[in-house]
Amino acid sequence: MKDFNINSFVRKNILDLQPYLSFRDLNEFKNPVFLDANESASGELNRYPDSTQKKLKQKLSGLKGIPADQIAVGNGSDELIDLIIKVFCEPKEDAILMMNPSFAMYGFYASVNGNKVLLLDLDENFKINKDEFLRTANENQSKVFFLCSPNNPTGNSVEDIEFYIRNFNGIVVVDEAYIEFSDNRSCISLLDKYPNLIVLQTFSKAWGMAGARVGTAYSSAEIIALINTVKAPYNVNCLSLSKIMEAIDQKDFAEQNIKNTLAEMSWLDEELQQLKAVKKIYPSDANFFLTEFEEVEKVYAKLLENEILTSKRSPKIPGCIRINAGSREENIRLIETLKTII
Repeated sequence: MKDFNINSFVRKNILDLQPYLSFRDLNEFKNPVFLDANESASGELNRYPDSTQKKLKQKLSGLKGIPADQIAVGNGSDELIDLIIKVFCEPKEDAILMMNPSFAMYGFYASVNGNKVLLLDLDENFKINKDEFLRTANENQSKVFFLCSPNNPTGNSVEDIEFYIRNFNGIVVVDEAYIEFSDNRSCISLLDKYPNLIVLQTFSKAWGMAGARVGTAYSSAEIIALINTVKAPYNVNCLSLSKIMEAIDQKDFAEQNIKNTLAEMSWLDEELQQLKAVKKIYPSDANFFLTEFEEVEKVYAKLLENEILTSKRSPKIPGCIRINAGSREENIRLIETLKTII
């Protein structure tokens, strides 16, 4: 990737775009009077949040061991997915490549932006066929490749992930929403090696902060600057910023939450294996199992009847329901309900 030139992949109008920069966020003041942004002079939340998320990025820099200028913060990872497509994909011309099945929002935001969505079908074990990847990537004008690892909804991690980063002539986005539940090393460690790499993470899962809607992107300083150029000025609210910074300072909760979740996954696996209704449980590196049932419609209806909400993946993934680990009380309720299905 020595000859990689980021500007050759960016939409031309984005290269000419000037980012919105808040003067107050770019300067240090000791005792300022803010009369510049037409805000209310009073109120509990009367001031706009820091548009650069400077303090949060400093904390993330220490947490992840990466410079602050290589970090972007979004209103959930969803916003970052949208922004990445907007930066690199010319509407009605370029395409994205994504695994099938995988997280649906990659295709959703590409379609909203007027881009074609190319699907890389996974095999019966939800793995990528390398020959098929090379053929699909080379024969089509895909600009961005989304790799979800561990993958949603299948739960497995992408094997030999560097092969795909190295052999894709474009931007590779590795979505690590579930990485904390996996034994695999984060691809953040590969950023210095691959200038075409973007890594997404989130506070929604292991950190237990889904309601705050905060996602992060890690990449080269050049790519992060482009993402910041197209983002909304105040895309993450001050309440969410405050809560996330508190969570980082008190990261013992996240560490314990991961341990508890993995313990419940182990318990669930043992219990599900004993049920007559269960046909197969796919291996998972995430906080959920993709589970195949003998009579999936009957099972799903019974769970709903008992107000147990799960994610039915059939017919796209025949016979399957995605079930994430809950508390022990919730998991017992799930298992007891499944035991009534003969």
